[in-house]
Amino acid sequence: MRPQTPVPLTLEEHRELGAEMRATNARLQELCKVVVSVYGPNNNAAFAFLKVAEQVNRLCQDLQAQAAKDLPGYPTEGLYL
Repeated sequence: MRPQTPVPLTLEEHRELGAEMRATNARLQELCKVVVSVYGPNNNAAFAFLKVAEQVNRLCQDLQAQAAKDLPGYPTEGLYL
């Protein structure tokens, strides 16, 4: 049995997901700043927060690149970043 070809997200789906991811990323960055300012960057919780914030930002970058692949010819700039 062959694996199914994935169906890419539509422009509207990318817009909706992008809005959620931008809000999540922005809030996570804010919370990260608070935790690091309170506990310092060498604290385990602060360090973990920094890593999570970095990875969510990376996810947004990857989703932005995926949107460009899924929707050639469509304006995808700024959907996730």
